[in-house]
Amino acid sequence: MPGLVQVLAITVAAGVVYGFAGFGAALVFMPVAIVFVPIEMAVAAFAISALASLVTVVPRAWKQADRRATGLMVLCAGLTLPVGIYILRTNDVVTMRWVVLAVTAITLVVLVSGWRYSAAPTKTTRAGVALATGLVGGATGLVGPIMVLFQLGGQDTIARSRANTMVFLTITSLLTAPMMVLQGMLTKEAVALGLILIVPYGLAARLGQALFDPARQRLYRGVAYFIIGAAIIMGLPVWT
Repeated sequence: MPGLVQVLAITVAAGVVYGFAGFGAALVFMPVAIVFVPIEMAVAAFAISALASLVTVVPRAWKQADRRATGLMVLCAGLTLPVGIYILRTNDVVTMRWVVLAVTAITLVVLVSGWRYSAAPTKTTRAGVALATGLVGGATGLVGPIMVLFQLGGQDTIARSRANTMVFLTITSLLTAPMMVLQGMLTKEAVALGLILIVPYGLAARLGQALFDPARQRLYRGVAYFIIGAAIIMGLPVWT
């Protein structure tokens, strides 16, 4: 497949970022992957590759996560994922590529700005965040941005925030593939690509998790921001 080497390379980068930062895999993967494969194929393949996270990063994160709150958010995100996938299925490819880049860029700017909120989130707030996350994730393949902003903008410790995000992103990403099947969007080619990506993504995420040290979180976030920014530039439709 043309572009396979490049897609594999960005998958490894995405896995390492996800492992040590606890977010950013789709933000790194999607802008570049959609240069080489159709956006719906990239979304499906990435969702399948998330299977690797179940055995590489989720077991450790599960012990540190707020499982009740995260479970509520996964359930709510699952309600709007199909709507987002429908938007993806019925809109122009170039338009959706620009949407992916816009969502990624806005997320990066807010993360770098250090935005925070002080109020403790209620169940209603968590549900609203998750509903929005499912909608955006289904339409663009970017499940993470809203959830990441919600977690990093709160008052949780970095370990708890990172664990919540990892569990949520992995499980929600896994829900994407069967929902794409129901809308006739999961092709054999996407499944094959996703299976090819599972091992390199899983190993890279495990490596990133091994590198994680809470005392050096600023360094890790800085590296993640840089890689996400580079992915945005590389993914601009003007290059193709």
